Amino acid sequence: MKERAHELKAAARRGSRAGKADGENDVLAKIAEMPEPDRAMAERLHAIITAAAPALSPRTWYGMPAYALDGKVVCFFQSAKKFKTRYATLGFSDAANLDEDDMWPTAFALKKLTAAEEARISALVKQAAS
Repeated sequence: MKERAHELKAAARRGSRAGKADGENDVLAKIAEMPEPDRAMAERLHAIITAAAPALSPRTWYGMPAYALDGKVVCFFQSAKKFKTRYATLGFSDAANLDEDDMWPTAFALKKLTAAEEARISALVKQAAS
C-alpha cells in the first residue's frame, strides 16, 4: 500500500506532463531493483508485452511493473522474491479482455520463459488489450 501511495503522489506531481516515457522509466527502475532470476524474467516480459500490445502504457502498480490501457491496468508482473513465493506471476485485471464463457484464468504462475510460454503470453496480451 505504501508503494501505491508513493505512485499516486508521483503521478500528481507530474500532472498533465506525465507521459508514457515516465511510466516506462518507473517500470524499468522497478525491474532493475529485482533480484535474479525475477529481473531477467521481468525484462523479457516487458519486451514481449510492449511488442505485443504497443497501445498499453507501462506504469507501476502497487510497486509492480504493470501495463495499462486508458489508465486502467490490464496486466502486471509479481516478482517471486517480493512475495516470497516459489514462482513469479503474470496477472490480468478485470479490464483485460480475456472473457471466455463463464470462467477463465486471470493469473499465471511463471517459473521460466521458453519460446512456447513467450508465444502464449504474447497472444494473451494481444487479446487482453483488444
